[in-house]
Amino acid sequence: MMKSRVRYLLIMLIFVVSAVVYIDRSNISIAGTYLAADYHISKVQLGWVFSAFLLGYAAFQIPAGWVVGKLGPRKTLTLGLIWWSVLSVVTALVPPSMGGSLWVLIAVRFVLGMGESVAYPSSNQFIAAWFPTQERGKANGWVFGGVGLGSGTAPPLVALIVYNYGWHAVFYISAVIGLVIAAIWYFYARDTPAEHASVTNEEKAHIAAGMPLKIEGVMPPVPWKKIFTSVDVWCTALA
Repeated sequence: MMKSRVRYLLIMLIFVVSAVVYIDRSNISIAGTYLAADYHISKVQLGWVFSAFLLGYAAFQIPAGWVVGKLGPRKTLTLGLIWWSVLSVVTALVPPSMGGSLWVLIAVRFVLGMGESVAYPSSNQFIAAWFPTQERGKANGWVFGGVGLGSGTAPPLVALIVYNYGWHAVFYISAVIGLVIAAIWYFYARDTPAEHASVTNEEKAHIAAGMPLKIEGVMPPVPWKKIFTSVDVWCTALA
């Protein structure tokens, strides 16, 4: 029996997810001029809307890792895709005439950032379960290749959509793409090779042979104090 390569089909799906993540986070930057005109907000206020996403995204990275640990990458990434697809639609549906519409937009973008925070913790756990150590660099290359694709294609694509269909359409189309990928990921992906019916015994053996050895005995506690008082850690974080 030929050795299957299901893990590479799945990492290609994550490549697409990674591209969609960057299209979703950058589409408002490109459509922002039109959005600001409709909502009668200044450039500074538009900056608040942009920053809200990043604050939500950054604040929920650690909770996102906890969620992935509980639910696994299959369910977490599916829920994340649905979450940020719905919030993309909500971004376009906030009525400009509504009182406090600016603050609603800021809240929506913050919550959207929360949802997108699960993307890379999910991909990391997926790679840890599906790829032997010698292939993890390649797998991560595909994940972050999606970042380049998304950030590189978003400006012309979003500009084309805005020009032809208006800025609202950008968020509707992003949502549809996200929901389609969510369905494909949920039905095809599994948390481990053992759970996937299409993975041959040869592929399972290949993956298992390249896994790091498990350390027996009680694991030492995480040195949180040392981590949070490390100058190197803070310099890296602030950079």
